[in-house]
Amino acid sequence: MKKVMLITTILMVSMLRAYGTEATPATPDQTVSMANMSATELEARADTLRAERDYAEAVRFYQAALRKDPKNSVLYNKTGVTELKRGNEAAAEESFQKAVKLNDKNADALNNIGVVAYFHRNFGKAVKWYKKALAVDEANATYHSNLGTAWFSQNKLDRAMAEYTRAIELDPEVFVRSNQGGSIARVSSVEDRAKYEYLLAKLYAQRGDWDRSFHWLQKSKEDGYPNIRNVYKDAEFAKVRQDPRLAQIVPPPAAAGY
Repeated sequence: MKKVMLITTILMVSMLRAYGTEATPATPDQTVSMANMSATELEARADTLRAERDYAEAVRFYQAALRKDPKNSVLYNKTGVTELKRGNEAAAEESFQKAVKLNDKNADALNNIGVVAYFHRNFGKAVKWYKKALAVDEANATYHSNLGTAWFSQNKLDRAMAEYTRAIELDPEVFVRSNQGGSIARVSSVEDRAKYEYLLAKLYAQRGDWDRSFHWLQKSKEDGYPNIRNVYKDAEFAKVRQDPRLAQIVPPPAAAGY
């Protein structure tokens, strides 16, 4: 099976793994300051640091908040999300598991355990956890997108298309929108990504959303999808063919000489 890997996007949609800058040791004044802060204040500061991509320091503040509020499932999930940003998958999964142990209805944490499994190419396990997340929150577009990607990675394209369709129904911008609590798994090997992008172009074309269809078709072409010419055969693109933008992306057979 072609290599695929997780790219997390909680605050971003590109699926390249992000690594945080290592935090410098806390000074005595900083330690005293943290000791005087409430769990809510520590969490807010950690959120800010995570947004600034100072992931190591953000983890330190989340951990300080957890020492004051050790039964906070949301805090454990945020810690795990930030550990993923640093590339610490083992620490991330440990935090997600603690979040679920405290609250088995924490859908973001359930989803994120699936994301870690997906990263390790355990697609069957990923499907299991994504389904658990959807059992809690069926109307979450990110979870449907992730389940679709897990099916895609197993070459179960009909199932993938069904999940992607539902994701788009819930949020037409799901594939370009950040998600604050739940990680997003995407395909990153170039060949598989090109195929994935072509599928998205088909889905948006089916829905009559030509702008987004052309966006993903252009990306599929740039990533070298070998069957890009099928845009002139696949029924989903029938109405799109009347738009001159299509010819600019993929020249029609006669013009291209094939």
